[in-house]
Amino acid sequence: MSSILSVKRVEKSFGNFKALNNVSLEVASGSIFGLLGPNGAGKTTLIRIINQITLPDSGEVYFDGKKLNQEDIRFIGYLPEERGLYKSMKVGEQALYLAQLKGLSKQEAVKRLKFWMDKFEIGSWWNKKVEELSKGMAQKLQFIVTVLHQPKLLILDEPFSGFDPVNANLIKDEILNLKNNGTTIIFSTHRMESVEELCDYIALINKSNLVLQGNLIDIKKQYKSDTFEVGLQTDAKEELFKRLKNQFNVSYSNFKSINNDLKISIKLPENYSQNDLLLSLTKQAVVNHFVEVIPSANDIFIKAVQEN
Repeated sequence: MSSILSVKRVEKSFGNFKALNNVSLEVASGSIFGLLGPNGAGKTTLIRIINQITLPDSGEVYFDGKKLNQEDIRFIGYLPEERGLYKSMKVGEQALYLAQLKGLSKQEAVKRLKFWMDKFEIGSWWNKKVEELSKGMAQKLQFIVTVLHQPKLLILDEPFSGFDPVNANLIKDEILNLKNNGTTIIFSTHRMESVEELCDYIALINKSNLVLQGNLIDIKKQYKSDTFEVGLQTDAKEELFKRLKNQFNVSYSNFKSINNDLKISIKLPENYSQNDLLLSLTKQAVVNHFVEVIPSANDIFIKAVQEN
């Protein structure tokens, strides 16, 4: 795995408060990397260090194979959770100003802005003041100026904040397009359903410490408990439940089903395969539902934080 960003043993304190404690992580090139953690965990401090808004007390950050320096910021796009548009400026004027700060010529900036504003169907906003825009409209503009200079690394902090479902889906599609075209994305959010949908890798910071890092699929395998949701069609639910409880580790469960089944959770016994369990169940009832319980990103987040 080649890494576009390597964080090595980074520490940062503010007075007596330790914001980051010996944090090391690797962000794979061309991936979507979920940077997760509760409020106050240290995520924003790490993002500010990557953007050289602040410097670490110790440790190092490497970007694209060399030590990160101020010149590298032109290859990074950062969409902060707290948006920073100048409300009294016109949309086009401000977008051009921010694009030129990232090194684009005025001519190239106008060309790229026209492409993105036409894509988002907001070309008519050019002469509007930012204060005239809704929160969602301002978010679209902020997203455009963040990606306009075609950064190698894109850092998105709660990118769906303020969007209705239609526009959130529009932004999601653009994030995936950017990834498919080679951009690496660090994605910081509390929306675990977005993590499930978008992220290849995740890292979880809690109380200034890195507590979890890796491929999301591998982490799911690590946290799974070999438990199955089972729906059984029977006229004698209580009797069947008692019989199964004598055979397996069984409990009542609750999941959506179109059938009026006995709904249970069963932990796979040692030396049993899934087929063994299913065969045993089919001998006792009609099996309408048989699904392994795979931990969600939300389940993993809660468990890892609680364990830490």
